[in-house]
Amino acid sequence: MEQNARWIETLAEHALASSQVDQSLYAKYEVKRGLRDINGKGVLAGLTKIGEVQAHPEGRPDGPGHLIYRGMDIQDLVAGFWKEGRCGYEEIVHLLLTGHLPAADELAAFTAKLDAFRELSHGFVVSILAISSRDVMNAMARSVLALYSRDERADDISLPNVMRQSLELVAVFPQLAVSSYAAAAYRHGGRSLVLRGPKAGLSTAGNFLRMLRRDEEFTPLEERLLDLALVLHAEHGGGNNSTFTTHVVTSTGTDTYSAIAAALGSLKGPRHGGANAKVLQMFDDLKRRVRDWEDERAIEDYLLALLRKEAFDRQGLIYGMGHAVYSTSDPRTGILRDRIAELAAEKGMEDEFALYRRVERLAPGVIASERRIYKGVSANVDFYSGFLYSLLDIPVPLFTPLFAVARVAGWSAHRLEELANRGKIIRPAYKAVAPRRRYIPLGAR
Repeated sequence: MEQNARWIETLAEHALASSQVDQSLYAKYEVKRGLRDINGKGVLAGLTKIGEVQAHPEGRPDGPGHLIYRGMDIQDLVAGFWKEGRCGYEEIVHLLLTGHLPAADELAAFTAKLDAFRELSHGFVVSILAISSRDVMNAMARSVLALYSRDERADDISLPNVMRQSLELVAVFPQLAVSSYAAAAYRHGGRSLVLRGPKAGLSTAGNFLRMLRRDEEFTPLEERLLDLALVLHAEHGGGNNSTFTTHVVTSTGTDTYSAIAAALGSLKGPRHGGANAKVLQMFDDLKRRVRDWEDERAIEDYLLALLRKEAFDRQGLIYGMGHAVYSTSDPRTGILRDRIAELAAEKGMEDEFALYRRVERLAPGVIASERRIYKGVSANVDFYSGFLYSLLDIPVPLFTPLFAVARVAGWSAHRLEELANRGKIIRPAYKAVAPRRRYIPLGAR
C-alpha cells in the first residue's frame, strides 16, 4: 500500500509540474481569473431577466448593494410578505419561474400543486438509504439523478415538461435534504433512524423543520425566519458558480436532473456553499480565545491573527466578510440581521448576537489596515445565516443542503431561461501556453 501511495504521489507531482502556469501570463494575455476583473466585476457572459446583483446604485459607488428578483428589489418583496405575517418563499418561486407575482387565487393553486408534488414514494425514500453518503450534498445529487429513472419524460426538454420537473424538484428538495441527512447520521453517525414525510398545508420552511425535528414542533417565528432565509438564498443572478453551471450544462441539451445534479456539485464546494458553516466554526474559535466578548481590542487582535494565518484554519480569511460583487453592503445581510434579534432573545443568545454585531463592525477596519483592497468590504449573508441555523437547531451538515433547498428555484428559472432563448452551447476559450515539443519514440525516452 505504501509503495502504491508513493507511486500515485509521484504521478501527482508530475501533474503539478506540468500544469502550473506562469502567473505573469494571465496579465500578458489579459485573462480575467475567476472571470472577474481586479475590482471584482464579472466578465459579461450572458443576459438574464431573472436576477440582478448590484454592488451599488448606478452613479453612487458608495451606495448600498441591491438584489433584484425579476425587476423587484428584495427589500420590497420581503417587506410585503413580512408585514402581512406570512411566509413568502412559495410566491418567490412563482415569481422566479414565471416572471410575475401571483394573485391570491394563483398562489393558493400554486401552493396546492407544490403540496401534491412534495411526497416521495416509500420505495424512493428507502432507496435514499441505499445510496446514503457521509456527505449530504453528494447523497442529494445521487438522489436527483435517481429521480431521472422514475420520470417517463426525463429527456423531454420542452418548456412545459421542464416546468413540471422544476416544480417537482422544488417540492421534494426539503425531503431529499432531511432524509439524506437522517440516512447519513444513521449509517455513519450511529444515530437512530427516523424518517418523516411532508405534511400538506405547511410551507416549505415549515415542512423542513417538521421533518427534521423529533417532536415535529416549531414556532411561527422559527418558520418565518427560515422561510426568510430561503427567500434570500433563492436567486443571485446568473453569474454565481452553481447558476452558471446550470446554464453551461443546460446549453448542451441535457436533461433537467443532470443539470441540477451538476449545480449541487458546484454548490457543495466550500468556496461557494459552505461559508456559513465556516463562520460558525470561526466564532466558536473566537469564543475560546477571547474571554471578554466586549473587549474590542482583543477581538481586533483575533481578527488580525486570522488575516495573518495565525488562528482558526490559518487560511488568512475572516469568513463572512466580503463578497465578489457587493462592496459597501450585502442587502441580504441587513434583512436577516434585523429580524433574527427577536429569536436570539427568545433563545437566550443575546450575548452571542451582540458579538456578531461587534465583529461585523470591527472587521472592515481590520481588513483595510492589513490588506490592499480595491473595493469596500462588508458582511455577506453567510455571516448571519449560520447563526440563524444554529438558533433553529439545524445541524451543520444541513447548512449547504438548506442553501440548495432555496436555490433550486433560481437554478430552475435559469434553466428555463437558457432553453427559452435556444442559445449556443457555452464554450469559452482557453489560451494554450505550453511550449511545442517533438514526439519521442518509446524506445528513445
